Amino acid sequence: MRCLHCGETTETDQEFCCPGCEAAHAAAAVAEAGTGLSLLASEDDNGGYTLTLGVEGIHCAACIRLIENALMAEEHVTHARVNMSTSRVNMAWRSARDYGDHLANTVTKLGYRLHPLDKAADAVDKETRSLLRAIAVAGFAAGNMMLISVGLWSTDATTMGMATRDLFHWLSALIALPTVLYAGQTFFRSAVAVLRQGHTNMDVPISIAVTLACGMSVFEAFRHGQHVYFDSAVMLLFFLLIGRYLDARAKGKARQTASDLLSKLSGMATVFEDGKAVQVPIKELREGMLVMVAAGESIAADGIVEKGRSEVDVSLITGETMPEAIAAGQTVFAGTLNLSAPLQVRVSKATKDSLLSEIVRLMEVNEQGGARYVRLADKAASLYTPVVHAMGALTFFGWWLLMQAPWQVSLLHAVTVLIITCPCALGLAVPVVQVLASSRLMKTGILLKSGDALEKLADVNTVVFDKTGTMTIGHPELAHHDFNKPDFRLAASMAAHSRHPLSKALSAAYEGELIDMEVTEVPGCGLEAGFEGWTIRLGSRSWCGDAAAVADNALELWLAIDGEVRTRFAFSDHLRPDAAEVVAALKARGLDVRLLSGDRLAVAAAIADEAGITAYRAEVSPVEKSDYLRALERSGAKVLMVGDGLNDAPALAAAHVSMSPSTAMDITQNTADIVFQGGKLAPVLEAFEVADHSMRLVRQNFGLAILYNLVAIPVAVLGFVTPLVAAAAMSGSSLIVILNAFRLNLGRDH
Repeated sequence: MRCLHCGETTETDQEFCCPGCEAAHAAAAVAEAGTGLSLLASEDDNGGYTLTLGVEGIHCAACIRLIENALMAEEHVTHARVNMSTSRVNMAWRSARDYGDHLANTVTKLGYRLHPLDKAADAVDKETRSLLRAIAVAGFAAGNMMLISVGLWSTDATTMGMATRDLFHWLSALIALPTVLYAGQTFFRSAVAVLRQGHTNMDVPISIAVTLACGMSVFEAFRHGQHVYFDSAVMLLFFLLIGRYLDARAKGKARQTASDLLSKLSGMATVFEDGKAVQVPIKELREGMLVMVAAGESIAADGIVEKGRSEVDVSLITGETMPEAIAAGQTVFAGTLNLSAPLQVRVSKATKDSLLSEIVRLMEVNEQGGARYVRLADKAASLYTPVVHAMGALTFFGWWLLMQAPWQVSLLHAVTVLIITCPCALGLAVPVVQVLASSRLMKTGILLKSGDALEKLADVNTVVFDKTGTMTIGHPELAHHDFNKPDFRLAASMAAHSRHPLSKALSAAYEGELIDMEVTEVPGCGLEAGFEGWTIRLGSRSWCGDAAAVADNALELWLAIDGEVRTRFAFSDHLRPDAAEVVAALKARGLDVRLLSGDRLAVAAAIADEAGITAYRAEVSPVEKSDYLRALERSGAKVLMVGDGLNDAPALAAAHVSMSPSTAMDITQNTADIVFQGGKLAPVLEAFEVADHSMRLVRQNFGLAILYNLVAIPVAVLGFVTPLVAAAAMSGSSLIVILNAFRLNLGRDH
């Protein structure tokens, strides 16, 4: 008996000659099953798994629909989405982790190659180089064939002689057939793979068209006929390949921002282990490791600075260009640049859980969200396959049977219809715009957490701002510290249990030891605790304060013990520096701007007056905020709520779309559709401008795609277009849509 792995002779009844061969054979079987890909899956909170992989070979909306339908047909799959712009597939399932291997094989059997994301850029480069080689071969062959074709076009068979014409035809065949076999591999492989699975995509009609043109030309050459189109078949491939190459380059540029972010998570980091510095791949960094970051290096992971003082460029995360001073005890984030001095950073999150990884995931979610236009494009793509093949067949039989045209001419018109009828422009109309919009916003510190956020934002006619932490900076300071010390300590101990800005300011101002106590938060009122038999309240004037006290514009918290008012803590907070300017700009856009606040009327009125807002409401609880927004919606308003994504979750959920200022640490917990960073309100205005511009471009792209098909298809059916012109038109339609989307980067739409 021979070894199943190496073929060497083995002992009786033994399948392997040694343990090494047995292990290698098992490893090969595992690799063939794709287990390596399932190991990249991440577990979600519900016990399921999510896996995102790079995918090669996606060329049209039909490819997207094919992969998504195949995955969703599997038993345990809960989500499947393909992002055409970034060439990625995201899948989620409720089963064992290794079920991901089965799903990966399902996609591979359709003819699409999968790879881990860190290899995605290499795969794209490989595909681009392959397309360039195919273009070079097709272009060289087409140029030489044109020299031969000039003789065929410039005279007829009588003048030239049949023998000479046949010689020219066979010389053309000698050049064309090997060229088609090589340069057409991109289309042929894709078509064969999907046909084996009983499906189709846009490469199927292209492959059929080229094959029919070559097959008919060979047949005509054998029978000394005149309908020989070897030159057209090669030129057709040449134009199709150019279109596909430019399409790949344009999509590559669109996904460059995500690729740049991911590149920050590759490479090596210097880690201190057992008193020695060792090099560890950034992707393998784990919580608790101590990383050395030299001046000029990017910080490799989210963590806490243990030693060193430096300045850090945080523009990648916040969009702010000014460096931030960093010292021991402060938090730093992966991808930010250490500028001036070495730092020692204790890793707080594994690389896959870092803020930068989360930002990339948010971009992925946004780029192929469930927006209305995405659903419309998907529906059009689902109709593509039956419609295009039916139209090709009807064109052939219509010309052959009704118009009495030769079958060769009829076939040429059918080939033209197969080529010119393509949903690529429609499939690209939305994704490219979404990718560019999310990339532009991310560079200014704005992150989209919902795929249809921009579409909803473009519909907004009313903007409602929360006051504390949104209209104001959100970092109030205690006005003075001359309080009774026991009262101050009690209040600070209670405030430490709340995330409200006033509570955080109060606890930060107290420098002594805090008391450990059970504290309950009463929404819209404040905090309540029981301590040594006392009932202690810390909160608003109406709940536990002195209603008869003189009101002023200061922010305040009141402390009461067993119903006795003890102390008033006054705070000062400041309007964001550009708040009034942003409010004026929003009003200039025709938007109704309003202010909601849980603070007293005097405080809310002062802030509203300073910001230039005339419509405001004060002393509103979180529940009342939600009711107010729902009432606006019922009256026909499309409301943008700008508020604290951590504290105002119900109100944000009640709005048509929501935005929230957020620190980097809060992004993943924030419930808003859009999150922005920095100390200004300008991102609200920027998001409106990008949303309006994006939706205009999407509508323009849909119009261009529909107009192309309305004009091109009838012209092709009527026989006014050659396959060569059809190839140029089909490629051109996709490129026009992509180039139109890139106008978003110009900041204007005219």
